[in-house]
Amino acid sequence: MKKKFYSIITFVFFSFLVTNIAAQNNNIKKEKWHWDNALKQDTSAGYVQVVKVDNVLYISGAVARDVTPEGITRVYQSLERSLKSFGATFQNVVKENLFTTDIEAMKKYNDARKAFYKGDFPAATWTQITRLFMADAKLEVELIAHLPK
Repeated sequence: MKKKFYSIITFVFFSFLVTNIAAQNNNIKKEKWHWDNALKQDTSAGYVQVVKVDNVLYISGAVARDVTPEGITRVYQSLERSLKSFGATFQNVVKENLFTTDIEAMKKYNDARKAFYKGDFPAATWTQITRLFMADAKLEVELIAHLPK
């Protein structure tokens, strides 16, 4: 009986140990891109422009100081550059989060945004806010895109 008890205790201990070690080695592989920066991240602000995990791109917001067709186009050109850093296009985008201080202007000039999607629109959330990280910015857009496996 003692032998069986010690066998069970030993089994439980080693199972716990193996599970604990496996949980600690749960690192994910992240590939990064940050505006051609050799460090691949901005250490002063503490962010990276694009993080790729598996076949998913997480793209930080690109900003504009004005919500005009020109400002919107510049934001989406920056996002296009971010997508291209991993061989993607706007057709790979599945989610868009848009933050603006002027939602009415964004609605008025939405055609500038829609041109980049070429009729293949992602799920999107638009939010009006009082201010962005950059005090003079009026628009920020972030994306999530999936690459083929």
